[in-house]
Amino acid sequence: MKFCNMLSFIENDQLINSAVLSEEVGFDSISVSDHIVLPEVINSWYPDTADGKPFFTATTDWTFPEPWVTLAMMAQATSRVQLMQSIYLLAARNPIEVAKSTGTLSVLSGNRLALCCAVGWMKEEFDIYGVDFHSRGRRTDEAIAVLRKMWSGEIVEHHGEFFDFPRLRILPQPGNMPVYVSGPADRVMQRAARIGDGWMSRMSKVEDMPPSLEKLKGYLKEAGRENDPFEVIMVAENPWGLDDVRRAEDMGITQMILLPAFFTLHRKSSFDDKRRYWEDFAETVIRHCPN
Repeated sequence: MKFCNMLSFIENDQLINSAVLSEEVGFDSISVSDHIVLPEVINSWYPDTADGKPFFTATTDWTFPEPWVTLAMMAQATSRVQLMQSIYLLAARNPIEVAKSTGTLSVLSGNRLALCCAVGWMKEEFDIYGVDFHSRGRRTDEAIAVLRKMWSGEIVEHHGEFFDFPRLRILPQPGNMPVYVSGPADRVMQRAARIGDGWMSRMSKVEDMPPSLEKLKGYLKEAGRENDPFEVIMVAENPWGLDDVRRAEDMGITQMILLPAFFTLHRKSSFDDKRRYWEDFAETVIRHCPN
């Protein structure tokens, strides 16, 4: 089993030290979250609260640092951990710019970057970007195809529903960067099975995972990929411990994501508070689960 430390909702001045400590205590990967803007009025349903309202708004001081800048600084301060997002709104972006940023970061970090994309839930954010919210699934499919072409380093062209460009080349090229697709919907799991290198759940308890895993197994078989390497990443709802990890591993889950410290400590906290929390998790869980 591998473990990822989600470094979202971390105070800005603690972010880089948090990445370094995550590597030191034994996490295999670290991730950051992504929102481009926070509209003052959000009517979209937020999927991770009972009332559908996000706990972060334009009037709170939670920040969402730009992911490629943040991960680049974390890459410079670390040497081993994989760099991920939980998650990245690929459909809202132009994949040419994403290919340039991610290709550069992957090469300069020693190929430690993975792209973890989801279609997103906030329509207002897409509206501000001028991107049709309702076609974001198809747009994600095509954007992944574009990225894979551009990451190859070859001279490529593309003529699709959303993106059209003549023969061109983007360097530096990372080669085959992992793409993990996130979300609970059947069509998202189908996308992951068809064109992804892995699937990432939404926040879930271990005991709730079997139905989704059974569907995912079926979709992989339909795609003829049941024997291919495939990452199954679970965003684990707190609290959880060693017994949960062992049950998850038996189910075929390959990586578990620890929710941000705020979700356990229920407050903003000092770096020393976070250090104690992560060191305790490493002592009670990570060190009992060699990869």
